[in-house]
Amino acid sequence: MANRIVVDPVTRIEGHLRIEAEIKDGIIVDAFSSSTMVRGIENIVKGRDPRDVWAFVQRTCGVCTTVHALASVRAVEDALGIAVPQNAEMVRNIMEGALYMHDHAVHFYHLHALDWVDVVNALKADPKKTSELAQSISKWPKSSPGYFSDIQKRIQKFVESGQLGIFANGYWGHPQMKLPAEVNLLGVAHYLEALEWQKEIVKVHTIFGGKNPHPNYLVGGMACAINTENPGGLTAERLAYVGQLLQDGKEFIEQVYIPDLLAIASFYKDWGAIGKGFGNYMSYGDFPTNGYADISNFKFPQGVIIGRDLSKIHDVDHRNGDIEEFVNNSWYDNYAEGKDTGKHPWEGETNIKYSGPKPPYTHLNVEEKYSFIKTPRWKGMPMEVGPLARLLVGYGRGNKEIQDAVNGALSHLNVPVDALFSTLGRTAARGIETQLVANWTMEFYNTLMNNIKNGDERMANMESWDPITWAAESKGVGFMEAPRGALAHWIKIKDGKTENYQQVVPSTWNASPRDPKGQRSAYESALIGTPVADPELPLEIIRTIHSFDPCLACAVHLYDEHGNHISKVQNIASCES
Repeated sequence: MANRIVVDPVTRIEGHLRIEAEIKDGIIVDAFSSSTMVRGIENIVKGRDPRDVWAFVQRTCGVCTTVHALASVRAVEDALGIAVPQNAEMVRNIMEGALYMHDHAVHFYHLHALDWVDVVNALKADPKKTSELAQSISKWPKSSPGYFSDIQKRIQKFVESGQLGIFANGYWGHPQMKLPAEVNLLGVAHYLEALEWQKEIVKVHTIFGGKNPHPNYLVGGMACAINTENPGGLTAERLAYVGQLLQDGKEFIEQVYIPDLLAIASFYKDWGAIGKGFGNYMSYGDFPTNGYADISNFKFPQGVIIGRDLSKIHDVDHRNGDIEEFVNNSWYDNYAEGKDTGKHPWEGETNIKYSGPKPPYTHLNVEEKYSFIKTPRWKGMPMEVGPLARLLVGYGRGNKEIQDAVNGALSHLNVPVDALFSTLGRTAARGIETQLVANWTMEFYNTLMNNIKNGDERMANMESWDPITWAAESKGVGFMEAPRGALAHWIKIKDGKTENYQQVVPSTWNASPRDPKGQRSAYESALIGTPVADPELPLEIIRTIHSFDPCLACAVHLYDEHGNHISKVQNIASCES
């Protein structure tokens, strides 16, 4: 017999996720991932001017900000045959790089770290020993005993008040919390510092895109004109400020994030054998250095890994029938071709039809449709996407920069390559690639500045802006690597209007329900075999799910009419294993 527990909602993520897990003898033997929100934003943009679609689909998420806009303008540019100037490509890369730096650091400190760091235990720390530890792993200036003592006093006030504020709803004192008190204090201190730093790095989006979140983009390039001599546009002063923000971000990542990650990971090496999943990984590739059409010069290579075999990397093609979406277990109308039939996104449909239980309910009927998320597959197989997939594909492609970064982290932790295929591996991969992206973003910035110094101030290609120049029908795909993984938008254009539009986002790949073959998604598969010490306090489930950095708002999004959510972990009826 197995007991089924429900975690609903999974907190410290974007959006609403429900996990139902069956536990036998302290081990998860089956799991189901469900999102109970729906957006259907693809339907909103039908009939609209393709040049405006980016502004609508960018509202898919307020956390991922720029990625949907970038995927959208790339899709339209692909359909219309537009190549953007190098300056625009570099600005886009810089904005995306700044997002990586911000998003990954925020995830580590404010969403995921509290799965490993015991805030209350930090009160037992010796500030002097914490200072010695901090100075031994980093040259970050805020590392004095007095500094950590002040942080400790702030925590004490939270605890004594009986209201932990931002540190509420944690599993403090859980037996799986293994960090020494001094490391806990270090983690809490940098949690607070990251809150301040993250407000600065997003200014890059404001300078280039006018605002954050949801900065402005432009089909054909970027709308930020270069004007180094006079006020307005990208002045020399503003460009210099961008350079300083990127350098400050790079230092925070190198001197705070990475040392903290390695220090914390060293106490949880056993999690290098937990959360492995099915072992299929996919990266679309991103950060072009010679134009979007030349994928061979992307900083992140594209490719697919099957069954953890790094010796053979398969190519990704967005235009043939390799990628399909199924709705057999999703709350949509079945396709006319049959319940178990998949559709390529260019032919995709988003016809919402809820058939699940009426809230409130104890558990889902997983024998029927059980999620608003669709089920994408590559050549009929489920894929894991995200930082781990990107690094593994780059490693398998023989990218020396990626290989050196990965090998360096493995050597520091003294763990084998196999440890990458795990909850710990996902968490480590996110930090490793953040450091890589921080370096690359400085390269993009230097390329932009050199172009400007050499007299190239082009920021947009407007040759195909007028719809009169367009073919009667066209279609395109815009793909990229969002911080959370492979993202692509597919568009069909007819008579100057958007005829069809589909988004397949990272959390759709990772969090989908089962496909017609019964194959689990990345979330569901990764939970199998996870030990759970206390079903009433399933910290272990949260750790593995958080290692993916879920963004369910990207996949689906709708609140009920009352806006109410009940946070609970509940044991429900036993079921046959």
